[in-house]
Amino acid sequence: MTRSEELFKKAVTLMPGGVNSPVRAFGSVGSTPRFIEQADGVYMTDVDGNKYLDFIGSWGPMILGHNHPAIKEAVIKACEKGLSFGAATEKEVEMAELMTDVIPSLEMVRMVNSGTEAVMSAIRAARGYTRRDKIVKFTGCYHGHSDALLVKAGSGVMTAGIPDSAGVPAGCTQDTLSAIYNDLASVEALFAEYPKEIAAVIVEPVAANMGVVPPKKGFLEGLRKFCSEHGSVLIFDEVITGFRLGLQGAQGYFGIDADLVTYGKIIGAGMPVGAYGGKREIMEMVSPVGAVYQAGTLSGNPVAMAAGIAQLTILKNNPQIYEELNQKSDTFFETMKENVRKSGHAWQVNHVGSIGSLFFTEQQVVDYASAKTSDTAEYARYFKYMLDNGIHLAPAQFEAMFVSAAHTEENLAYALQKAENFLMCK
Repeated sequence: MTRSEELFKKAVTLMPGGVNSPVRAFGSVGSTPRFIEQADGVYMTDVDGNKYLDFIGSWGPMILGHNHPAIKEAVIKACEKGLSFGAATEKEVEMAELMTDVIPSLEMVRMVNSGTEAVMSAIRAARGYTRRDKIVKFTGCYHGHSDALLVKAGSGVMTAGIPDSAGVPAGCTQDTLSAIYNDLASVEALFAEYPKEIAAVIVEPVAANMGVVPPKKGFLEGLRKFCSEHGSVLIFDEVITGFRLGLQGAQGYFGIDADLVTYGKIIGAGMPVGAYGGKREIMEMVSPVGAVYQAGTLSGNPVAMAAGIAQLTILKNNPQIYEELNQKSDTFFETMKENVRKSGHAWQVNHVGSIGSLFFTEQQVVDYASAKTSDTAEYARYFKYMLDNGIHLAPAQFEAMFVSAAHTEENLAYALQKAENFLMCK
């Protein structure tokens, strides 16, 4: 830990909290962040030479594992031609064609530089299309750090115990309405109160920023019905679930088409990139065709596009990857659930496909309120135990655990054994 500790001491004098994203600070687990030097396959190595079996995967996009040879080769070839042009490239067209080919509801797509930017832009497009102002989001769902969406958000905001953010004017959030995840009645009540004012409903189809919380049966179908009846745009925030649950993301997994969908770094194989897209009639509201302005000098960066095309092409051409990944993930999380039961505890394990969470609460976790009953101090002890045994988990109770195609049965068995050891000692 010597070098990591030295770097962190220096970092806190140069960057707020010593990090460039709050959850990296290890604050909620009372520890010092490990500074990572390299990653390959399922392992990451820090600057002190410590090796960790990784279950974060850069927060999801490393579905094929770190430093995949084909992706690395594509990036190197792209770099040889230049890092950024600020101009149209063939790779942008190739990426858009690839995404629209595999996702039926995606008729047009626009590349951006992050999930936050994708969501911000999708909401603007929805407002421009409907000529309405109000949006509905769900308490505990995180959609990036744009002003209008930092209302009862999840992820790092939830971990830090900050209900909202300083620096966000009240006027920026006056049209943001909050509903309860998995509670259709709370959504119906908002539509009853504002029947012709709601531009969009935005939801994580699988909530993954208050820990992983699956949608109840009928919940997503209900949102689709409400939006169709009231002329509102249904936005699926698939920054985490897109190309993770399957080639068609949560839309394909649950068999529901959204009007607009947002994507994050998985379409760049972990590089800084995002996208939003959906129905042609909505997307054609976006400049330069329509009156909804959105731009980005680095959008569609050729290196990021090359990385993303390489990863998505592998996933498209090898459908067995998802079948095998979801099968071994189901076994992994169900075994963890059984180990919790055998330990005599009633703690909760939630999962959908290859993402999951262990909640240190005896209450079934179905929404923000139930997620918040988790014992974060117990999670911190669990996190430290696992890290000491070479297993890299999210340094916060309210984040997801990601299994990748690169994880072997031996890797997963090792993680389960260490988790069981911790559980049996409690």
